[in-house]
Amino acid sequence: MPFRDARPPQPARRIAEHLIAPPPLDAAGIERLERRPPLGELGLASPPKTPMPQVWRETLLYRPIATSSATFQAMGRTVAISGAIDIDPGRICQFGDASWPCGQRARAAFNAWLRGRALKCVLPPDAERFAVAASCKLGNQDVGAWLVSNGWAMASPPGIYGKAESVARNAEMGIFGPPQ
Repeated sequence: MPFRDARPPQPARRIAEHLIAPPPLDAAGIERLERRPPLGELGLASPPKTPMPQVWRETLLYRPIATSSATFQAMGRTVAISGAIDIDPGRICQFGDASWPCGQRARAAFNAWLRGRALKCVLPPDAERFAVAASCKLGNQDVGAWLVSNGWAMASPPGIYGKAESVARNAEMGIFGPPQ
């Protein structure tokens, strides 16, 4: 049997209320001021990201074939990799004194990487009828990041792959390097 105190509960006693409690305020003396400007951009909230429509789903696309360095076809759909600018298959690149068909090589490199695999892309339900730009993954790897970081595509100016492109340029990879 648990122990119970037979005494009735005592009210809490007040201790130094004049030292702890805030003084009473007169609401008539309070004035609302204009908000101050932010101290810098860092403190501003970023704009909310546009949510994907509920009908857009991750779709597995089997046996993709590269049509350019950042565009592929699979299962009747044409998908351009979002955030990456493809290299025209007819483009000729210069490196030192050598010129080489870097557009064809970029498409071939993308095609070799895709061979026998399935990509998971976020697509609208009616994407069969038209080409669509979408973000795609191969397993856990972002396809656009792979293309840009290896120098087989360029980053869109406001895109997320800008740093990857500068790394590829500095390392002279893909179209930024010697003939391969």
